[in-house]
Amino acid sequence: MRVLIVDHDQDLLDIMTYSLRRDGYEVIAATTGQQALDRLHADRPDIVVLDLKLRGLTGFEVCRRIRLDSEVPIIMISSSGEEADVLRALSLGADDYVTKPFSLKQLAARIEAIARRCRTDSYARAVRTVKAGDLALSLQSYEVTRGGGDPIQLTPLEFRILYMLAMNEGQIIPYTRLVDYAWGFEDGDANLLKTHICHVRAKLGLPLEGPGAIRALATVGYSLVKHRTVSGVGTAPPPQTRAWATGRATAG
Repeated sequence: MRVLIVDHDQDLLDIMTYSLRRDGYEVIAATTGQQALDRLHADRPDIVVLDLKLRGLTGFEVCRRIRLDSEVPIIMISSSGEEADVLRALSLGADDYVTKPFSLKQLAARIEAIARRCRTDSYARAVRTVKAGDLALSLQSYEVTRGGGDPIQLTPLEFRILYMLAMNEGQIIPYTRLVDYAWGFEDGDANLLKTHICHVRAKLGLPLEGPGAIRALATVGYSLVKHRTVSGVGTAPPPQTRAWATGRATAG
């Protein structure tokens, strides 16, 4: 398993690297946020251990950027145990939060626990499909088919937007909730959301009105106009699900 460790403290970074390599992990090290993003895209790690306090880009910002197009598990580490920092990290998509100082055995146990969970999630995703009207969303591949046609690839961000609308077909989803779900933080750009929805409409050839259309309600939000039936296979939503992503998928 390949682990990317990002920490501004070179001494601690060396210690964590040595310990994890001794435990059999392949370790990639970085000391800045930009280095972390570069190594993420170049080396494709299985897990990221990310320090909050970094030079340049903060750990929060690195986490946010990772979540724009990657589901890689992130363990945030920090000397700050403030509840606000923990909640912010988790809301941005971090899978775990460990407060310094911590034991190397504790870190290794957290990594292994997430690795086990990911193996389970990967198995579940292999049989998960959500349907809304004539749309079928594959939670494994981020592909969507319409009316039984050829699969159409969406970006992870586009898929999360459509997923939220499909799981709440016929209901109005406020801009703030869609932005928070898609980007993982509340201060996203509503105009950028509009752009991504336009891309989804164009890629899938959705109607401008009627069943299956994504309808915009000025100053309020968006809704996927309801068909008569909604069904699905599997119950677990994709990463970064919030409490208001109510499940309409059913086990089968």
